[in-house]
Amino acid sequence: MQAISVDNLTKDFDGVRALDSVSFAVEEGTFLGCFGPNGAGKSTLLRVLTGQILPTSGSAAVLGHDCRTEGPEIKKLVGIMPEVESPPSYLTAREFLYFVGKVRKVEDIDPKIERWIDYFDLGDVKGSLCKDLSKGTRQKVMLAASFIHEPKLLFLDEPFINLDPLYQRKLREYLLELREEGRTIFMCSHILEMAQRLCEEVIILNKGRLVARERIDEMRARGEDLEAVFMRLVGRTDATPP
Repeated sequence: MQAISVDNLTKDFDGVRALDSVSFAVEEGTFLGCFGPNGAGKSTLLRVLTGQILPTSGSAAVLGHDCRTEGPEIKKLVGIMPEVESPPSYLTAREFLYFVGKVRKVEDIDPKIERWIDYFDLGDVKGSLCKDLSKGTRQKVMLAASFIHEPKLLFLDEPFINLDPLYQRKLREYLLELREEGRTIFMCSHILEMAQRLCEEVIILNKGRLVARERIDEMRARGEDLEAVFMRLVGRTDATPP
């Protein structure tokens, strides 16, 4: 079954085309990486798929729900780690996780909160207001919020960017566990070496267009790595969809 289906998706912002006729599908249980230079359309694509913004034209569906008309249903089913959003400044870290758990109707919420507080070593700051936390600590809180309801599908936008190497490794190990369990993960990242260890398939966007769809194992079989493919494709001005 397809977890994500995108057909001829286009998104314009005040005359600027952020996504240009993008089409692809993701089968359930796939770890897919979405890559591209700044301004390629990665975050816009993620926001459309999670029902945060509407496409200009084309269609997209997530877990069988139309992204144009069923955004609230999609948000209930998935976990979302946005690139820049932070937890509310007026809540403590623990209060925010409790709030997320209640909104998502997580049963037996307290031990699940404590699990993620322990996992990300947030015990010393769980009573601190989120506005007083470092960027890296806020990132851990947001990651915990996206994991706490154990969604079938995760959308992660730059999940490693503010983490130190220790927590990058912990997060990588957890995502590998989810991959082995058969969860579906859609991840945008600029950290190509880390992504290559995690992803099974990748798509590459450039100037709003899909310029490549690859399997990591096939890439390796022909002697290339993700960085080489990425640099070859985004450096071309004549790149065309596959």
